[in-house]
Amino acid sequence: MGSGGDSRFGLSDCPREGALIDRRTFLAGSGAVLVALPLAAEAQKSEKLPHVGILGLGPTPSPQELARSVSTNPFWQSMRQLGWVDGQNMVVERRFGESPDQLRRGAAELVRLKVDVLFVSSAGLAKILQLETRTIPIVVGRADNDLVAAGLVDSLARPGGNITGSQLLNDELIPKRLELLKALVPNLSKVALLREDVTTSALPQILDRYDQPITSAARSLGIEVHTFIVRRAGDLAPAFLGMKRNHDQGVMVASPAFMFVHRKAVIDLAAAHRIPAIYELQVFVEPGGLMSYGVNASEMQRRAAAYVDKILRGAKPADLPVEQPTKFELVINLKTARALGLTIPPSLLGRADEVIQ
Repeated sequence: MGSGGDSRFGLSDCPREGALIDRRTFLAGSGAVLVALPLAAEAQKSEKLPHVGILGLGPTPSPQELARSVSTNPFWQSMRQLGWVDGQNMVVERRFGESPDQLRRGAAELVRLKVDVLFVSSAGLAKILQLETRTIPIVVGRADNDLVAAGLVDSLARPGGNITGSQLLNDELIPKRLELLKALVPNLSKVALLREDVTTSALPQILDRYDQPITSAARSLGIEVHTFIVRRAGDLAPAFLGMKRNHDQGVMVASPAFMFVHRKAVIDLAAAHRIPAIYELQVFVEPGGLMSYGVNASEMQRRAAAYVDKILRGAKPADLPVEQPTKFELVINLKTARALGLTIPPSLLGRADEVIQ
């Protein structure tokens, strides 16, 4: 959830820059040669370090944003605890994209760099990478879709190819999220589903699988569901206007990787249009989202770091079982509920793992 950057933030250019010694500099005297030699040695050293490739969804962050993310992200904190430090004993290459074409180009660049392992946060991003390589190991930090159904692994116990990691079980949690929203919003009859099609377009077979539990759960609860698909940040405001026109009384926010990048806009739009929203991850509730039900994303990030560490030390992704969470957390923001004029039923408060005042 916050990994990022482009070649400016990696060390990929150092070998070429350090290894080149201009002929005029060489002829200028031995002093210049003595200066250039350590640079060449340093470049050769960096060439031998393990390379980790990151493909991220969203705009390329500034150096300040990247530094802040790396210092606070549980994935990078765990990597440091496992002994891996960018620029010391590994090199991190980062590429970002806001459209399928940009992500595909970023994936191709990372593969051309011949990194030792690739890390992504979603099944869609893993598929984009797998279209470029079937050999470089890929670790999925928190796949938002079933990796077997997506055709990315043979089985959870024995992935069999170049992909492994963790998955969120989001499909199975849809009925529960609808139930929670119904318990919170009186006379709930119309709900919107907000999701992206930037990375999921790489997995068309997954969309039907995702829609089936929604349709079934909504029918059993007497709820009508309207789906809004966004492909860029500019689609979010029109989507919420559509929800108001439909008189939707709540919204389920899916696609955590895309929505995380644009979480401020999503949270602000839900507040402005006074639409109660339930999210998949707690990180949306802490800054003002209403409610979330799902896994502990920080723990999954730490587990992903352990998998990257194992692969850097020689393990094969085909032999590393795909992990699934066993615990799910309900988090409620009371301040946001009050702002929406909602009263949290005591039964719901009693079930909450965390209540944000």
